[in-house]
Amino acid sequence: MPLTKLQFKPGVNRETTSYTNEGGWFDADKVRFRFGFPEKIGGWSKYANVNFLGTCRALHSWKALDGTEFIGVGTHLKYYLLEGQQYYDITPIRLTAGAGDATFLTGFDTINMAGNLSATEVDIIVDSTSGFPASGRIKIDDEEITYAAKTGTTFIACNRGTNGTPEVPTNVAHNDGANVSCCTLTVTEADHGALDNDFVTFTDAASLGGLITAAVLNQEYQITAIVSDNVYQIEARAIASIGSITTTTGLDPTFVFSNTSDSGTGGTGTVAAYQINTGLDTTISGNGWNAGTWGRGTWNSSTDLTASGQMLRIWSHDNFGEDLLINDRDGNIYYWNKTDGTGVRATALDSLSGANSPPTSAKIVMVSDKDRHIITFGCDPQSSADQDPLLIRFGNQGSVLSWQAEATNTAGDLTLGSGSQIVAAIETKQQILVFTDVSLHAMQFLGPPFTFGINMVSDNLTIIGPLGAINVEDTVFWMGQKEFYSYSGAVQRLPCTVRDYVFSDFNFFQKEKVTAGTNTAFGEVWWFYPSASSQENDRYVVFNYQQNLWYYGTIVRTVWMDRGINSDPIAAGTDHFLYSHETGFDDGSTTPVTAISAHIESSQIDMGDGDHFLFMSKMVPDMTFRDSTADFPSATMTLETRNYPGGLYLQTQSKAVTRTATLPIEQWTEQLNLRLRGRAFSLKVASSDTGVGWRLGTPRVDLRPDGRR
Repeated sequence: MPLTKLQFKPGVNRETTSYTNEGGWFDADKVRFRFGFPEKIGGWSKYANVNFLGTCRALHSWKALDGTEFIGVGTHLKYYLLEGQQYYDITPIRLTAGAGDATFLTGFDTINMAGNLSATEVDIIVDSTSGFPASGRIKIDDEEITYAAKTGTTFIACNRGTNGTPEVPTNVAHNDGANVSCCTLTVTEADHGALDNDFVTFTDAASLGGLITAAVLNQEYQITAIVSDNVYQIEARAIASIGSITTTTGLDPTFVFSNTSDSGTGGTGTVAAYQINTGLDTTISGNGWNAGTWGRGTWNSSTDLTASGQMLRIWSHDNFGEDLLINDRDGNIYYWNKTDGTGVRATALDSLSGANSPPTSAKIVMVSDKDRHIITFGCDPQSSADQDPLLIRFGNQGSVLSWQAEATNTAGDLTLGSGSQIVAAIETKQQILVFTDVSLHAMQFLGPPFTFGINMVSDNLTIIGPLGAINVEDTVFWMGQKEFYSYSGAVQRLPCTVRDYVFSDFNFFQKEKVTAGTNTAFGEVWWFYPSASSQENDRYVVFNYQQNLWYYGTIVRTVWMDRGINSDPIAAGTDHFLYSHETGFDDGSTTPVTAISAHIESSQIDMGDGDHFLFMSKMVPDMTFRDSTADFPSATMTLETRNYPGGLYLQTQSKAVTRTATLPIEQWTEQLNLRLRGRAFSLKVASSDTGVGWRLGTPRVDLRPDGRR
């Protein structure tokens, strides 16, 4: 029998059954299509060898007039500028208290144990736990211990020998009368306005008299617990910058434990500077027990104060010339002046000298490229401090300071008449698209006297979240609640061959985390989303707008930024690193690199109507391993047969296809000898070795009918 070419329709189709999709691809991971043929996607490597604090959901790159390249990095805890290999914290300050308003109290004089303590005891009895926090860190002799809860005389559920102590491999015993001390400091500041995990920097504080010196106090701290509106707690640490103790698991300080000499309050000159409230890294609903993310706060503690005033932190940012505007969703608008340098934090617009009635709260900030207006969406009006979720305000053309609408300037506002709030705004070449929760509006620059006009484009549509839309080549693509859309003059629902696959396994409680990005080198729009069993983006779906194809896969990314001033796309992982994508073919999150497992699997193929058995004796592979760095790159071809569309695979054979030479031409395994029989078969191509990239061509198989039974 002559050889039969296996030619598959490009793209992945999960809207039908595997049998109905005969001649197509049914499943894939980390595979894309180019010119209709599948290939393994590119790998990734660390963009910077330093990590940031928090979960990143915003990236923005630009180049200053002097050629300096910056990347703005917005996390749920901080806003950074990345320059070279260094993160600079420019998180704005919301409040600087007066001198002496903040006071310190150790409150935890060393106490004696009530009885000997064995090396394995996890409930530690002392004379009294009065003054110790509800959960925290204590020290007995040289052993550091964390505890999850306490009673009046007992530290409960202790984790012994933390922070590398004691130095012996096993925990140590302690004798009755051993001192128990704590590193927790109680700070009193009337109406501090802080929330759990907020950051505060102290200056001009005096020593408490013992181990808690002035140098220990006068540095930046992350608040560990909110006691009341006037009281919160921090953990004293050795002198170190937040950046220097930032690890992939958070902060890793060396703690300083008080002694009986630490009886002072820090003096009358202490100044506390509070950074803007941190946000959440996971969407929550409600307050109190079971609200918030697992592991946020301490065991059995209420999250009332954590949840109040906090939401999933989403940033918007844009350039005003070489300077930067940033906005934490539903927070203030801040301005960073390049001239001030990376050592100066961003400053609220309303605090700038000469500022005239700028908004003080907004959902989105944007600078229109065509006419250089700063535009805020879902902001407070000129005459009130109450935020209007449907109001759009724009300042005077070319001005950061001038927002008061006058006959002699172009400042003004617009109010949308549809929906309950503005969700997203995307700038195109001709207009700005504004999404509410139920409609889409087009905003256009008109010039004086109206400046901007706006009209409704479509209603009865949805968008998955603030980050779910992206513009590419003057077409806007976005993910809706259970649909995909595009706009290039008119709204269109995108026919999607993997729609049911995506939305049937989707965590809609975390839908605001969905982030869209483009990979223009391959004509792709990517959406990263959380699967039903995940609290974070762990999957992606891709629309190839050049070939009108869909495919999907698994990867953990919280935000994606296409190539611009950078030669490759950049994305953020949950390990608090940025990654350059489409570099090599391996996972560069580890040292040494690890392999990326990629595969694609076809639907079932039969002969005629499937009433004949097929016998397969060999396959002639057709693929290329171009650009692979492995000496002998290889991929595995697996053929499986079954007798019925819903039956078990009866026979499976896997054969390796290996490149054997590159000169004078690329050569690989010539043929695969097989012995398979069934009514239908499917093909799977997979690789799981480092340094391997591949592209499938048109393999051929030796097939012949083999009877009806």
